[in-house]
Amino acid sequence: MTDQPIDQPTDTSYEQPISIVLVEDNPADAELAIRALRRGRIGNQLQWLQDGAEALDFFFCRGNYAHRNMTNQPKVILLDLKLPKVSGLEVLRQLKSDPRTQTIPVVVLTSSAEDKDVIESYQLGVNSYIVKPVDFEQFNHAVQQLGFYWVLFNRVPVF
Repeated sequence: MTDQPIDQPTDTSYEQPISIVLVEDNPADAELAIRALRRGRIGNQLQWLQDGAEALDFFFCRGNYAHRNMTNQPKVILLDLKLPKVSGLEVLRQLKSDPRTQTIPVVVLTSSAEDKDVIESYQLGVNSYIVKPVDFEQFNHAVQQLGFYWVLFNRVPVF
């Protein structure tokens, strides 16, 4: 790990396509995920959001993201559950209850292996639930495989 700031997208027009949105409050985990995706050459169109409130603003084009085009949604959302301001479960609840965002694939990528979190996530409509591996290499491999599947292979409906 380095003391360098995490390379976060700086484009403020939000008109470029976003393939992956990472919602993660832990900078170390975010840095590992971003590096893994970029190593797999699938992290070029990535947006990192650091809390649940920012995520909801991004997806629903309000607040600092009010100028963002609502039709420019990601191919996949990697969502942590333990987030400040608004929990990951509440973000998931709002995404899956709104017709404009309910078809976006959401993968929970969290440290929580609690059955209640897994059950509630699936009841809310999560597409996959992954417990973050503790081992660096396993985490790196898991994130790359997630990116490959959801960005390159998964087919989403076009409305």
